[in-house]
Amino acid sequence: MDITGRKLFVKALQEEGVDTVFGYPGGMVTDLLDELYKQDDIKVVLPRHEQALVHEAEGYAKSTGKVGVCLVTSGPGATNTITGLADAHYDSIPLVCFTGQVPLNLIGNDAFQEVDIVGMTRSITKYGVTVRKREDLGKIIKMAFQIAKSGKPGPVLVDIPKDIQVEAGPAEYPEHVDIRGYKINTAAHVGQLKKAYKLLKSAEKPLILAGGGVNIARANKKLQKFAEKMNIPVVTTIMGKGAVPTTHPLYIGNCGMHGKYASNKAVSECDVLFSIGTRFNDRITGDLNEFAPNAKIIHIDIDTASISRNVVVDVPIVADANSALDKLIEWAEEKDTREWCDRIYEWERENPLEMRRDAGMTPQMILEQINENFPEGIFVTDVGQHQMWATQYLDIDEKKQLITSGGLGTMGFGFPAAVGAKIGNPDKTVICLSGDGGMQMNIQELATAVVEGTGVIVCLFNNQYLGMVRQMQQLFYGKRYEITCLRKRKSCPANCKGPNKACPPYEPDFVKLAESYGAYGIRVTKESEITAALAEAKTHTDAPTIIEFMISSDEIVLPMVKSGNPMSEMILK
Repeated sequence: MDITGRKLFVKALQEEGVDTVFGYPGGMVTDLLDELYKQDDIKVVLPRHEQALVHEAEGYAKSTGKVGVCLVTSGPGATNTITGLADAHYDSIPLVCFTGQVPLNLIGNDAFQEVDIVGMTRSITKYGVTVRKREDLGKIIKMAFQIAKSGKPGPVLVDIPKDIQVEAGPAEYPEHVDIRGYKINTAAHVGQLKKAYKLLKSAEKPLILAGGGVNIARANKKLQKFAEKMNIPVVTTIMGKGAVPTTHPLYIGNCGMHGKYASNKAVSECDVLFSIGTRFNDRITGDLNEFAPNAKIIHIDIDTASISRNVVVDVPIVADANSALDKLIEWAEEKDTREWCDRIYEWERENPLEMRRDAGMTPQMILEQINENFPEGIFVTDVGQHQMWATQYLDIDEKKQLITSGGLGTMGFGFPAAVGAKIGNPDKTVICLSGDGGMQMNIQELATAVVEGTGVIVCLFNNQYLGMVRQMQQLFYGKRYEITCLRKRKSCPANCKGPNKACPPYEPDFVKLAESYGAYGIRVTKESEITAALAEAKTHTDAPTIIEFMISSDEIVLPMVKSGNPMSEMILK
């Protein structure tokens, strides 16, 4: 018996185990929404903007391990998803985004709200297709879910014209489809693994570099076991933080542009670098000619295209992190790395990661109190200085998860992603760390959070500036703070060099703004108020709480390496 495309759409979502759809209505998806209304298995969440909608699906997917599902209409509804899809692409987040489309006979006629969204997103999706035959709909949806979650995860876009949604066709939804040309290699080449192990065994100064792929594969415990058996110290990328507990004695810290002094020194001085689940982007390597100059490099990644793309490696291994680590753990034998570890600890003592404690409330103080008051939970950051401070000072272990925008660095990601994480994990504590700039990019999602009853705690670091760019202007552009001051008005002098007594007040008032949405607002101006504010926020479980931490505009993220410089050339003070 034939059924309509809209009925098959809902049937497909149910077969895939989808429990949540992040959707925004419009003319070209009304039929799909009408069919979703008739069932109770799938919750449909209404965000307030399509970009935020995708970020919410990202937070849901990252925190649950499920595929995030989006549904938007054609035209502006579809184009508003592009930033979120790009973010998911760079951070390997499994999404299936369904877009409505004008009827097939209108495609190419510049119809109302018609765009070629498949063409626009071709470079930022794993797969994108417009359904042109009703009989292909089930197969295409099955392909979309398989591609999104297999191998290196990522976003997939399925564009469904309105006439396909209402046309009758086969009711069957396939259990599996064979996709020509799409083959995933997860098993590691034993010969290459043996080469890697032989290098590690003979190394005097071995180092493990763990990237976000370890967290995606949920291979954290295996990596920890391997590091412990061989007694090899570990550094991480920002996306890899949490690959081993940050309190583990073998963990040094993040490396890269804002990495720890000891971490960057270890990368520069090691003789074998065992990298797993990282693509060696420029924020990690700096000057490629100076990256790990003394090391033989082993690179394990599930994505063939990532191997030797940025850094030419000595032992390339295309494999899933779990399968590679399983075999390496079998062979692992303890090494004597005491001298090497002692050298690293000496670097740590020379230049510890520490902010001043005699100049008022600092981000470090705030994050230390968060560590103390929240022994478990999901921590979601926006993008900017607060993000770097979070990756420096937050403790992450098996009871905590860190979600951040790494590859694209999308301001406005944090709060909606936190809302999505809370929707996917209603019984877990979700804390959003944001700046005053990033928070305002998708602040309308306070309405979504309130109506969904999500008690997300927002720790908002307010320094009255777009801080990361301001930091570069301070260090490299003669303190010419062009359009980075968020208090600047027409009446301000054109050549302002920073805050002074004549500065106008800051807008908005985040406490009043939160309250206007039906959320809670707290302002903290000194260290002694931090603990009480966090305790109060815990009591508000029915709606979000914004805790606005007023920090100095002069605080900068250190260490720092100027873009393009070697990672050994760190600005420390």
